[in-house]
Amino acid sequence: MLPKTLKAARTRRNWTEAEAAQRMGMSQSYLAMLEQGQRRVTPRLVHKFKAVYGLSPTVLPTSEVFEPRLSVTSEEFAKEVSALGYPGFAYLKSRVRERNPAEVLLEALTQDSLEPRVVESLPWLLLQYWDMDLVWLVRQAKGNNLQNRLGFVDSLAKKVSERSSPASEERNRKLTDLANTLDDSRLAREDTFLKRVNTAVEREWLRQNRSEEAKHWNLLTSWRPEHLSYAL
Repeated sequence: MLPKTLKAARTRRNWTEAEAAQRMGMSQSYLAMLEQGQRRVTPRLVHKFKAVYGLSPTVLPTSEVFEPRLSVTSEEFAKEVSALGYPGFAYLKSRVRERNPAEVLLEALTQDSLEPRVVESLPWLLLQYWDMDLVWLVRQAKGNNLQNRLGFVDSLAKKVSERSSPASEERNRKLTDLANTLDDSRLAREDTFLKRVNTAVEREWLRQNRSEEAKHWNLLTSWRPEHLSYAL
């Protein structure tokens, strides 16, 4: 979290340094040093600032080199997306600690197979948190050969965003920029999308019936924007 982000967040709240420091349970002088970059904002402090200042989960720390967990269950992802406010999982009583949505999205994309209800939530993460650090997201996606999967999720999110009313021009632009950036490193190999394809017959059916977006990103999947319950 950048020092200027702290000061801007406090200013938006119309809090003085003294008021904010009291709410954070720290001295005013220490808060001033954090805002001026004279003290490091630790991950623990980022979580606390996020809660006290009401900041977006996109401010939460991410790893410099992301090492995704493998074989995470759909139930675990459902709880993590629920913690980020996904309405489709509002019924879940999630007690997991909030994570940066970019990390949740990227880790989900590394899985071989996820339940459809979880796959459906992934474009929502881009729609809801389009202000996430896309530079970090792209760099880590490329490092894990996930640019095609991420590009396809972005295409679904962009279709939904363009149909929304009122339309968000800034969000549409960010999603378009993400697609263009990923397209430069699009992988030529064919891949599946969060679902195991067990037979040659199924593989050929998906190849013949996939959308143009799935074809562009070399993915075997039947997912389309109209399959998303939040698509307008």
